[in-house]
Amino acid sequence: MTRLEIRKKLPIGIENFEEIRTEGFYYVDKTTMIRDLMHSWGKVNLFTRPRRFGKSLNMSMLKTFFEIGCDKTLFDGLAIAEETGLCETYMGKFPVISISLKSVSGVDYNSACSMMRSVIGNEARRFETVLMGDETFTETETGLYKQLIALDPSGQNIFSMSDSTMKESLKTLSTLLHKHYGKKVIILIDEYDVPLAKANDKGYYADMVDLIRGMFDQALKTNESLYLAVLTGCLRVSKESIFTGLNNPKMYTLLDANCDEQFGFTDDEVRQMLDYYALTDYYDVTKEWYDGYKIGRASVYNPWDVINWCDQLLTNPNKSPKSYWANTSGNDEVRKFIRRMGNGVTKAQIERLISGETVQKKIVEQLTYNSLYDSVENMWSLLYATGYLTQSETPVGDVVQLTIPNEEVRGIFTSFILDLFEEDVAGDGAAVTEFCGALKAGDPADVERLLAEFMRRTISIRDTAVRKEVKENFYHGMLLGIIGLKSGWDVDSNRESGEGYYDISAEIEDEGIGIIIEVKYAENECFEEECQKALDQINQNGYADELKKDGMWKILKYGIACYKKRCKVVLQRED
Repeated sequence: MTRLEIRKKLPIGIENFEEIRTEGFYYVDKTTMIRDLMHSWGKVNLFTRPRRFGKSLNMSMLKTFFEIGCDKTLFDGLAIAEETGLCETYMGKFPVISISLKSVSGVDYNSACSMMRSVIGNEARRFETVLMGDETFTETETGLYKQLIALDPSGQNIFSMSDSTMKESLKTLSTLLHKHYGKKVIILIDEYDVPLAKANDKGYYADMVDLIRGMFDQALKTNESLYLAVLTGCLRVSKESIFTGLNNPKMYTLLDANCDEQFGFTDDEVRQMLDYYALTDYYDVTKEWYDGYKIGRASVYNPWDVINWCDQLLTNPNKSPKSYWANTSGNDEVRKFIRRMGNGVTKAQIERLISGETVQKKIVEQLTYNSLYDSVENMWSLLYATGYLTQSETPVGDVVQLTIPNEEVRGIFTSFILDLFEEDVAGDGAAVTEFCGALKAGDPADVERLLAEFMRRTISIRDTAVRKEVKENFYHGMLLGIIGLKSGWDVDSNRESGEGYYDISAEIEDEGIGIIIEVKYAENECFEEECQKALDQINQNGYADELKKDGMWKILKYGIACYKKRCKVVLQRED
């Protein structure tokens, strides 16, 4: 049996540590987080990381390690097992309350509260056997527990606790567990800020802030039964918003060196994974597309991307890299940011980012969801916190050199820029008609003039270290956005014809006219040379073959070279 036939499964979408360790999944060892957490001690700890960077899996790992009844064999062979003294002191020694708030996303406050009751009620139910059987509890204490798990008689599995009971729920549960076990409690709250983000989107932010603040005040501030708390989220919500009065929670933000390698995959970890799955030949493209995030002093990859990419390669070794992380949300942050051009966000700044350069900005680490878009400074900070931008070098205080981390995120920015460009062009039917008319008429000078006018309306690609193919793809996308709006034309892109894949083709069937376009980036302003390369590529690869097969008798071949806001267009006819 070969190595690949007995390889471990890739844990796509699996965030349960025990399942990964018992069901034969590949695990990237992050258990040194336990050591780092206990050595750098903070009673209440908040980790802020972008989505899909392993927050939930790490929280599951913490729960498994600390909780009474821990299966210690799950940690055999992992780094934490070498810390024998720490394991003897902490492993399996605590009652653990572990909740995730990622599902608390109601369309209104009442539905969100129902979801919150479900999260807390189900966690409280997990202890029903031991707590309902504790004869040391007073009648009042038993009554308090029953309030946490009581169901509304009008609905199946709908918990009935009041808002006031919900605010006190985590403290109540920890107090009861403390009394039962004689040990203080560890509280884990994953994705603590999701309810706030959803509430802000749906218009009930103030009510949700009041609820979360009440829960946290009770559980994390005035709780004698609390030993340790760990929270994760995307943003560090300001202390004034929900952490009022909490005594110095220990923060682990993107700027902090503590635990900087515990979320995301390091380069060594990615190399080991690729080697395990016999995918070492894909290291360079993996790094180019999914690496580049700087957290503290560490450079890390997006783990969600790496796992999905490896899984795709095992199925299809010829697979091209694509964006996996972008598909896990609506990317509203980038869309709103780009729409703010002219209001503190300049085209030049976005051009620098797209081209692989940096912009220097002051980062505001403490934000509130209802003020994210109130200022451009907040928007820069949001893009940094959510992983669309990263630091390119060690920050000086809160001033950071921001850059796009990798090709995946660059593609997200580029896609939205082209979408906005297409929206703008779609509203100018006369310009589209004039441009396409020049293409059909075989007038390269007019095509060049009109294309330059379009280019001045959008972002350009600067002449930097970004690969030439990326620059060409940008201008290719812009041209496709214009030509694709022309009604009555059959427009295609990146389709196989002859010996390769052409950039853009268009068939005007009722007139028998076929148009083939190849786009090049004119490095060092070599317009003529690149236009000739484009035409040579069209001819050598037979890109016009499909047009001829479809009955197009007049073929217009365009070689187009672009550089920043300038272009050159050369035509070759074949009648």
